[in-house]
Amino acid sequence: MNEPKKKKGLLNELRNNFSAYVLVIPAALYTLIFGYITMPYMLIAFQKFNYRTGIFGSEWIGLDNFRFFFSSSRAWQITFNTLKLNFLFIVVGTLVALALAILFNELRSRWFSKVTQSTILFPHFLSWVVVSYIIYSIFSTEYGLANRMLDTIGLDRINWYASPEYWTAILVSSNVWKDVGISLVIYLAAITGIDGSYYEAGQIDGANRWQLVRHITLPLLMPTVIILSMLSLGKIMYGSFDMIYAIVKDNGLLYPTTDVIDTYVFRSLRNIGNPAQAMAIGLYQAVVGFILVWGSNKLVRRINPDNALF
Repeated sequence: MNEPKKKKGLLNELRNNFSAYVLVIPAALYTLIFGYITMPYMLIAFQKFNYRTGIFGSEWIGLDNFRFFFSSSRAWQITFNTLKLNFLFIVVGTLVALALAILFNELRSRWFSKVTQSTILFPHFLSWVVVSYIIYSIFSTEYGLANRMLDTIGLDRINWYASPEYWTAILVSSNVWKDVGISLVIYLAAITGIDGSYYEAGQIDGANRWQLVRHITLPLLMPTVIILSMLSLGKIMYGSFDMIYAIVKDNGLLYPTTDVIDTYVFRSLRNIGNPAQAMAIGLYQAVVGFILVWGSNKLVRRINPDNALF
Protein backbone atom coordinates (compact mmCIF):
# COMPACT_ATOMS: atom_id res chain seq x y z
CA MET A 1 0.00 0.00 0.00
CA ASN A 2 2.84 2.39 0.82
CA GLU A 3 4.81 1.83 -2.40
CA PRO A 4 2.08 3.00 -4.83
CA LYS A 5 1.56 6.07 -2.66
CA LYS A 6 5.27 6.85 -2.82
CA LYS A 7 5.29 6.48 -6.60
CA LYS A 8 2.23 8.69 -6.89
CA GLY A 9 3.83 11.25 -4.60
CA LEU A 10 7.01 11.26 -6.69
CA LEU A 11 5.05 11.73 -9.92
CA ASN A 12 3.07 14.58 -8.38
CA GLU A 13 6.31 16.19 -7.19
CA LEU A 14 7.83 15.96 -10.67
CA ARG A 15 4.64 17.28 -12.27
CA ASN A 16 4.24 20.19 -9.86
CA ASN A 17 7.90 21.29 -10.01
CA PHE A 18 8.79 20.24 -13.54
CA SER A 19 10.54 23.52 -14.44
CA ALA A 20 12.72 23.38 -11.33
CA TYR A 21 13.85 19.82 -12.07
CA VAL A 22 14.62 20.73 -15.69
CA LEU A 23 16.92 23.50 -14.43
CA VAL A 24 18.70 20.96 -12.19
CA ILE A 25 19.46 18.58 -15.08
CA PRO A 26 22.69 20.30 -16.34
CA ALA A 27 24.17 20.46 -12.84
CA ALA A 28 23.12 16.86 -12.12
CA LEU A 29 24.70 15.64 -15.38
CA TYR A 30 27.91 17.58 -14.68
CA THR A 31 28.14 16.05 -11.19
CA LEU A 32 27.34 12.57 -12.47
CA ILE A 33 29.92 12.67 -15.28
CA PHE A 34 32.80 14.46 -13.56
CA GLY A 35 32.05 13.49 -9.95
CA TYR A 36 31.01 9.83 -10.10
CA ILE A 37 31.70 8.25 -13.50
CA THR A 38 35.32 9.40 -13.30
CA MET A 39 35.87 7.93 -9.81
CA PRO A 40 37.37 4.62 -11.08
CA TYR A 41 40.23 6.69 -12.56
CA MET A 42 41.49 7.28 -9.01
CA LEU A 43 43.11 3.88 -9.42
CA ILE A 44 45.82 5.39 -11.61
CA ALA A 45 47.23 7.09 -8.50
CA PHE A 46 48.53 3.62 -7.57
CA GLN A 47 49.66 2.64 -11.06
CA LYS A 48 52.36 3.33 -13.61
CA PHE A 49 49.70 4.49 -15.99
CA ASN A 50 49.91 3.46 -19.63
CA TYR A 51 47.57 5.13 -22.13
CA ARG A 52 47.49 2.04 -24.34
CA THR A 53 46.51 -0.50 -21.70
CA GLY A 54 44.23 1.82 -19.69
CA ILE A 55 43.44 1.75 -15.99
CA PHE A 56 42.78 -2.01 -15.86
CA GLY A 57 45.94 -2.98 -17.74
CA SER A 58 48.52 -0.63 -16.25
CA GLU A 59 51.25 -1.84 -13.89
CA TRP A 60 50.38 -1.59 -10.19
CA ILE A 61 53.12 0.25 -8.23
CA GLY A 62 51.39 0.95 -4.91
CA LEU A 63 52.37 4.18 -3.18
CA ASP A 64 55.31 5.11 -5.43
CA ASN A 65 53.48 8.09 -6.92
CA PHE A 66 52.80 9.44 -3.45
CA ARG A 67 56.46 8.94 -2.49
CA PHE A 68 57.47 10.95 -5.55
CA PHE A 69 55.45 13.92 -4.30
CA PHE A 70 56.34 13.74 -0.61
CA SER A 71 60.03 13.23 -1.32
CA SER A 72 60.05 16.43 -3.38
CA SER A 73 61.85 19.37 -1.79
CA ARG A 74 58.79 21.59 -2.43
CA ALA A 75 56.09 19.22 -1.12
CA TRP A 76 55.80 20.68 2.36
CA GLN A 77 56.28 24.26 1.23
CA ILE A 78 53.43 24.13 -1.29
CA THR A 79 51.22 22.30 1.24
CA PHE A 80 51.92 25.04 3.79
CA ASN A 81 51.25 27.77 1.21
CA THR A 82 47.97 26.12 0.22
CA LEU A 83 46.74 25.83 3.81
CA LYS A 84 47.94 29.32 4.77
CA LEU A 85 46.36 31.11 1.82
CA ASN A 86 43.05 29.25 2.02
CA PHE A 87 42.85 29.73 5.79
CA LEU A 88 43.35 33.47 5.31
CA PHE A 89 40.79 33.50 2.49
CA ILE A 90 38.20 31.87 4.77
CA VAL A 91 38.90 33.91 7.92
CA VAL A 92 39.39 37.35 6.33
CA GLY A 93 36.59 36.82 3.81
CA THR A 94 34.14 35.75 6.52
CA LEU A 95 35.00 38.65 8.82
CA VAL A 96 34.75 41.24 6.04
CA ALA A 97 31.47 39.79 4.72
CA LEU A 98 29.95 39.70 8.22
CA ALA A 99 31.00 43.28 8.96
CA LEU A 100 29.59 44.53 5.64
CA ALA A 101 26.35 42.60 6.07
CA ILE A 102 25.78 44.11 9.51
CA LEU A 103 26.65 47.61 8.25
CA PHE A 104 24.30 47.35 5.27
CA ASN A 105 21.54 46.03 7.51
CA GLU A 106 21.90 49.15 9.68
CA LEU A 107 21.75 51.59 6.76
CA ARG A 108 18.62 53.70 6.59
CA SER A 109 18.95 54.68 2.92
CA ARG A 110 17.75 51.65 0.94
CA TRP A 111 18.74 53.26 -2.38
CA PHE A 112 22.34 53.74 -1.24
CA SER A 113 22.41 50.23 0.23
CA LYS A 114 21.25 48.58 -3.02
CA VAL A 115 23.68 50.53 -5.20
CA THR A 116 26.60 49.75 -2.89
CA GLN A 117 25.69 46.05 -2.65
CA SER A 118 25.56 45.80 -6.45
CA THR A 119 28.94 47.53 -6.69
CA ILE A 120 30.53 45.11 -4.20
CA LEU A 121 28.95 42.09 -5.93
CA PHE A 122 30.10 43.10 -9.42
CA PRO A 123 33.76 41.86 -9.11
CA HIS A 124 32.46 38.35 -8.39
CA PHE A 125 31.42 38.08 -12.05
CA LEU A 126 34.79 39.17 -13.42
CA SER A 127 37.23 36.59 -14.76
CA TRP A 128 40.48 36.18 -12.86
CA VAL A 129 42.24 36.99 -16.14
CA VAL A 130 40.60 40.42 -16.11
CA VAL A 131 41.47 40.84 -12.41
CA SER A 132 45.09 39.89 -13.14
CA TYR A 133 45.41 42.84 -15.54
CA ILE A 134 43.91 45.15 -12.93
CA ILE A 135 46.47 43.91 -10.38
CA TYR A 136 49.29 44.29 -12.92
CA SER A 137 48.25 47.89 -13.57
CA ILE A 138 48.59 48.52 -9.82
CA PHE A 139 51.84 46.66 -9.13
CA SER A 140 53.73 47.01 -12.40
CA THR A 141 57.30 48.05 -11.59
CA GLU A 142 57.55 50.85 -14.13
CA TYR A 143 54.03 52.18 -14.65
CA GLY A 144 52.10 50.70 -11.71
CA LEU A 145 49.88 52.85 -9.51
CA ALA A 146 51.54 51.58 -6.31
CA ASN A 147 55.03 52.68 -7.35
CA ARG A 148 53.75 56.04 -8.57
CA MET A 149 52.20 56.60 -5.14
CA LEU A 150 55.53 55.66 -3.54
CA ASP A 151 57.22 58.24 -5.77
CA THR A 152 54.85 60.98 -4.64
CA ILE A 153 55.65 60.40 -0.96
CA GLY A 154 59.40 60.08 -1.57
CA LEU A 155 59.85 56.33 -0.97
CA ASP A 156 61.85 53.90 -3.10
CA ARG A 157 60.07 51.90 -5.74
CA ILE A 158 59.42 48.19 -5.12
CA ASN A 159 59.85 45.44 -7.68
CA TRP A 160 56.60 43.76 -6.68
CA TYR A 161 56.89 40.83 -9.08
CA ALA A 162 60.29 39.90 -7.64
CA SER A 163 59.33 40.29 -3.94
CA PRO A 164 57.43 37.22 -2.65
CA GLU A 165 56.96 38.64 0.87
CA TYR A 166 54.20 41.01 -0.33
CA TRP A 167 52.12 38.51 -2.25
CA THR A 168 50.28 36.81 0.59
CA ALA A 169 48.61 40.13 1.42
CA ILE A 170 48.04 40.92 -2.28
CA LEU A 171 46.38 37.56 -2.98
CA VAL A 172 44.21 37.68 0.14
CA SER A 173 43.10 41.24 -0.65
CA SER A 174 42.34 40.29 -4.25
CA ASN A 175 40.32 37.25 -3.19
CA VAL A 176 38.30 39.26 -0.65
CA TRP A 177 37.67 42.09 -3.13
CA LYS A 178 36.42 39.66 -5.77
CA ASP A 179 34.39 37.17 -3.72
CA VAL A 180 33.17 39.01 -0.63
CA GLY A 181 30.08 40.19 -2.52
CA ILE A 182 28.53 36.73 -2.83
CA SER A 183 29.08 35.98 0.87
CA LEU A 184 27.60 39.39 1.70
CA VAL A 185 24.39 38.46 -0.15
CA ILE A 186 24.10 35.19 1.80
CA TYR A 187 24.61 36.86 5.18
CA LEU A 188 22.17 39.66 4.33
CA ALA A 189 19.57 37.03 3.41
CA ALA A 190 20.18 35.30 6.75
CA ILE A 191 19.77 38.60 8.62
CA THR A 192 16.53 39.29 6.74
CA GLY A 193 15.21 35.94 7.95
CA ILE A 194 15.68 36.83 11.62
CA ASP A 195 12.36 37.33 13.41
CA GLY A 196 11.81 41.06 14.05
CA SER A 197 10.22 40.32 17.43
CA TYR A 198 13.70 39.64 18.85
CA TYR A 199 14.78 43.18 18.04
CA GLU A 200 11.52 44.61 19.41
CA ALA A 201 12.04 42.76 22.67
CA GLY A 202 15.63 44.00 22.85
CA GLN A 203 14.55 47.60 22.27
CA ILE A 204 11.91 47.32 25.00
CA ASP A 205 14.66 46.14 27.38
CA GLY A 206 16.69 49.26 26.48
CA ALA A 207 19.32 47.69 24.20
CA ASN A 208 21.15 50.04 21.82
CA ARG A 209 22.04 49.17 18.20
CA TRP A 210 25.41 47.64 19.05
CA GLN A 211 23.87 45.48 21.79
CA LEU A 212 21.19 44.28 19.37
CA VAL A 213 23.88 43.30 16.87
CA ARG A 214 26.05 41.63 19.52
CA HIS A 215 23.35 39.66 21.33
CA ILE A 216 20.83 38.97 18.53
CA THR A 217 22.25 39.36 15.01
CA LEU A 218 25.63 37.70 15.51
CA PRO A 219 24.40 34.67 17.52
CA LEU A 220 21.61 34.00 15.01
CA LEU A 221 24.08 34.31 12.12
CA MET A 222 26.46 31.73 13.59
CA PRO A 223 24.73 28.65 12.06
CA THR A 224 25.12 30.18 8.58
CA VAL A 225 28.74 31.15 9.29
CA ILE A 226 29.56 27.66 10.56
CA ILE A 227 27.97 25.89 7.58
CA LEU A 228 29.72 28.11 5.02
CA SER A 229 33.04 27.77 6.87
CA MET A 230 32.81 23.98 6.97
CA LEU A 231 31.98 23.85 3.27
CA SER A 232 35.01 26.07 2.63
CA LEU A 233 37.20 23.75 4.73
CA GLY A 234 36.45 20.97 2.27
CA LYS A 235 38.32 22.98 -0.37
CA ILE A 236 41.13 24.20 1.86
CA MET A 237 43.62 21.91 0.10
CA TYR A 238 42.67 23.29 -3.30
CA GLY A 239 44.68 26.40 -4.01
CA SER A 240 42.47 28.50 -6.31
CA PHE A 241 44.46 27.58 -9.40
CA ASP A 242 42.60 30.03 -11.68
CA MET A 243 43.34 32.96 -9.38
CA ILE A 244 47.00 32.24 -8.64
CA TYR A 245 47.99 31.12 -12.13
CA ALA A 246 46.24 34.10 -13.74
CA ILE A 247 47.95 36.59 -11.41
CA VAL A 248 51.36 34.99 -10.77
CA LYS A 249 51.70 32.75 -13.85
CA ASP A 250 55.11 30.96 -14.01
CA ASN A 251 57.01 33.58 -12.04
CA GLY A 252 59.50 31.43 -10.13
CA LEU A 253 60.59 34.38 -7.96
CA LEU A 254 57.20 34.35 -6.24
CA TYR A 255 56.98 30.58 -5.64
CA PRO A 256 58.08 30.75 -1.96
CA THR A 257 54.75 32.35 -0.96
CA THR A 258 52.42 31.77 -3.93
CA ASP A 259 53.12 28.24 -5.19
CA VAL A 260 50.25 25.94 -4.15
CA ILE A 261 49.42 22.31 -4.79
CA ASP A 262 47.28 23.01 -7.84
CA THR A 263 49.90 25.10 -9.65
CA TYR A 264 52.59 22.53 -8.75
CA VAL A 265 50.45 19.69 -10.17
CA PHE A 266 49.81 21.68 -13.34
CA ARG A 267 53.54 22.28 -13.89
CA SER A 268 54.36 18.65 -13.10
CA LEU A 269 51.76 17.36 -15.55
CA ARG A 270 52.88 19.83 -18.21
CA ASN A 271 56.61 19.14 -17.79
CA ILE A 272 56.61 15.43 -16.91
CA GLY A 273 53.34 14.36 -18.57
CA ASN A 274 52.57 11.71 -15.93
CA PRO A 275 48.83 11.74 -15.05
CA ALA A 276 49.32 9.11 -12.33
CA GLN A 277 51.44 11.46 -10.21
CA ALA A 278 48.92 14.27 -10.73
CA MET A 279 46.10 11.94 -9.66
CA ALA A 280 48.05 10.91 -6.55
CA ILE A 281 48.35 14.53 -5.46
CA GLY A 282 44.68 15.16 -6.27
CA LEU A 283 43.67 12.16 -4.15
CA TYR A 284 45.83 13.48 -1.31
CA GLN A 285 43.97 16.82 -1.52
CA ALA A 286 40.57 15.13 -1.50
CA VAL A 287 41.34 12.88 1.49
CA VAL A 288 42.70 15.76 3.59
CA GLY A 289 39.69 17.92 2.66
CA PHE A 290 37.29 15.14 3.69
CA ILE A 291 39.09 14.66 7.01
CA LEU A 292 38.95 18.40 7.75
CA VAL A 293 35.21 18.63 6.99
CA TRP A 294 34.43 15.49 8.98
CA GLY A 295 36.62 16.57 11.91
CA SER A 296 35.27 20.14 12.04
CA ASN A 297 31.68 18.87 11.85
CA LYS A 298 32.36 16.43 14.70
CA LEU A 299 33.84 19.26 16.78
CA VAL A 300 30.82 21.50 16.08
CA ARG A 301 28.46 18.63 16.94
CA ARG A 302 30.11 18.26 20.35
CA ILE A 303 29.91 21.99 21.09
CA ASN A 304 26.49 22.73 19.57
CA PRO A 305 24.70 19.85 17.81
CA ASP A 306 22.12 22.20 16.26
CA ASN A 307 24.80 23.94 14.17
CA ALA A 308 26.36 20.74 12.77
CA LEU A 309 26.26 20.19 9.01
CA PHE A 310 25.46 16.46 9.27
